[in-house]
Amino acid sequence: MSSTIAIKAENKVFNWGTSYRYNRFVDFQRKHYGERVQKVTVDAGFTCPNRDGTVAKGGCIYCNNESFNPCYNSASKSIRQQIDEGIEFLKRRYKGVRKFIVYFQPYSNTYAPLETLKRYYEEALSHPEVIGLTIGTRPDCVDEAKIAYLESLAKDYDITIEYGLESISDETLKKINRGHDVQCYLDALEMTRNRGIKICTHIIFGFPWETEELWLQTADWLSDKPFDFLKVHQLHVVVGTALEWMYRKQPFDFMSPQQYIDLIIRFLERLNPRIIIQRLFGEAPPRTLVAPHWGVRNTQLTRMLEQEMERRDTWQGKNWQSS
Repeated sequence: MSSTIAIKAENKVFNWGTSYRYNRFVDFQRKHYGERVQKVTVDAGFTCPNRDGTVAKGGCIYCNNESFNPCYNSASKSIRQQIDEGIEFLKRRYKGVRKFIVYFQPYSNTYAPLETLKRYYEEALSHPEVIGLTIGTRPDCVDEAKIAYLESLAKDYDITIEYGLESISDETLKKINRGHDVQCYLDALEMTRNRGIKICTHIIFGFPWETEELWLQTADWLSDKPFDFLKVHQLHVVVGTALEWMYRKQPFDFMSPQQYIDLIIRFLERLNPRIIIQRLFGEAPPRTLVAPHWGVRNTQLTRMLEQEMERRDTWQGKNWQSS
C-alpha cells in the first residue's frame, strides 16, 4: 500500500476523495459531471453466440435475462420508446436527475453486424437527455471494426463497454457453458484499452465448485488489469435455467448475507483502490428467484457492508500490493 493511501486512510478521507471505504461509481459520476447520472436500460433484441449455436447452445447455465430486466424493457418497443419510458420512470424515482446513460443490457449487445449496431446506438444517442452508452457484451463478441467505431463515439460521448468474465477459472467457464476462456477476455481488454472507451468487468461469486481462496485471488488477478469499473454479485439460481435443474436435482449451499459481506470486505482489501466499484450485490425478482432467499434488499446489504467496514476500520486496497 502506498504512503499516500495510508495517510488519507488515517484521516478517514480515502484516495478517491470521499469518506466511503471503497471507490464508489456514484461518487465517480458526481465528481465527473457535478450531478447524478442515471442508467436507463434498453433491450435491443440481441442474442448470444452460446445460445444460437455459433459456439454453444442453451446459453450460460445461470442466465435468464427476465430476472433483471426492468418493467419498461421490451424488444418489441423501439429504442426511443424504451428510453422515454425509462427516463420517465427514473425521474419519478430520482428527483432532479437530468442526464442519462443508455444501458444496452440483455444478452450480448455487440453481437450483430456493425451497421445494425450503429443504427441502435445512434438512435439512443440522438435523445437530448442521453450523454452516453453502456454496452453489455461478451469478450468474444468484439472485433477491431466495432471497437474503432466505439472509439469514434467516445470522442463525443461517455462510452463504456462491459465485458462479462464471470470467473478467472477456465474450468468454471467450461462448466457454466460460457463459450470462451479467460484469454479471450484478456485479448478483448488489450483491443479496447487506451482508446477512450471505459471498460467494466463483471464477476460472479458463489459457484459451488469454486473456493473462497479463488475468489480472494480474483482481487489480486484483477488489480493489474486495464479496466475502469467492476461489477460483482452473488450467484443466484433463477427459474428457466440449467442451473435451476442442477440445483433441484442436487441442492448446494450458498453463503449467508454475513458470509458474503465478509468475503467482499476481504476481496476489497486486496483490490487495487483505483478500480471503481459499480456493484457488489445482485438482486433477482421473487417471481424468478429459486435460491438463495436472503430476505434483505441490496440497499440493506450495502449499509451492512459499509457499517462492517467501518467497524473493522478497513478499506478498499488496504492489503493491495502494488506490482
